[in-house]
Amino acid sequence: MRTFSLGTTDLSVSSAVLGLMRIADLSDDAISRLYGKARDVGINVFDHADIYGGELHACERRFGDALQLKPAEREQIVIQSKCGIRRGYFDFSRDHILQSVDHSLTALKTDYLDVLLLHRPDALVEPEEVADAFNRLQAAGKVRHFGVSNHTPRQIDLLKTAIRQPLVANQIQLSIAHAPSVAFGIAANMAGLEQSIDRDGEVVVYSRINRMTLQAWSPFQQGFFGGVFLGDDENFADLNRVLDELSGKYAVSPSAIAYAWIARHPANIQVVLGTTSPERLADIAPGADITLSREDWYRLFTSAGHVLP
Repeated sequence: MRTFSLGTTDLSVSSAVLGLMRIADLSDDAISRLYGKARDVGINVFDHADIYGGELHACERRFGDALQLKPAEREQIVIQSKCGIRRGYFDFSRDHILQSVDHSLTALKTDYLDVLLLHRPDALVEPEEVADAFNRLQAAGKVRHFGVSNHTPRQIDLLKTAIRQPLVANQIQLSIAHAPSVAFGIAANMAGLEQSIDRDGEVVVYSRINRMTLQAWSPFQQGFFGGVFLGDDENFADLNRVLDELSGKYAVSPSAIAYAWIARHPANIQVVLGTTSPERLADIAPGADITLSREDWYRLFTSAGHVLP
């Protein structure tokens, strides 16, 4: 699988990320098989969050208990986790960040996180407190790199007023069918066209300029609550027709083509795959190494309902 550097770091990461928010109820054997298939197809990045699994750190705990990673294997993979979402509110306070990381490390049975992301923007954030937490975590060897999730460029710039470590990643929702971060720029300056509205402060362009790696979550979903577009011929007949056509052309599954649409972007966007099926993981992963032509990329874009002015 294609790899590249994470942000400004020398950390080599796979194009695909295995998202682990649904493993709380899986057996040790099922988690081991999922992890093994991920490694087989070239994935080396494993994404967690303290809130995944119903109770705090449940999925992290299942991952740590099921795999019992030896030091040599641990060094070959990238484990990232997220913090900041609490029941009914968001919390980027120093004490919460420090406590969450300590609990994540215990649950995961590891001494360090390769990457820590701030999960969703806290309107009450005090950058100096975040900076203090990051400094302590880095000095203690508990976290090696830092980033954010679902943040706008100006929210990132606010954090940067105090944080001295590079912010190397930003995880955002992105798919062919949910692509405001890409689509609005294509329709820039088109008054009266909803697609032309900038909803996130040009986060894709900002990330390229500042060498932040974007990670796309829900890569097969339409909107926040809209469900999966793959196979949805009622709402996305044209898109599924083109996906089927291109799957034949490139000799991969429609899911892999949907993945390839994201991966084709020159921003080197990682794609977070949340499946718990080793077979589905193997079906999607070849999309990482497909390079869609410009014509095919734009055909998918317009077939999903986006406009070329």
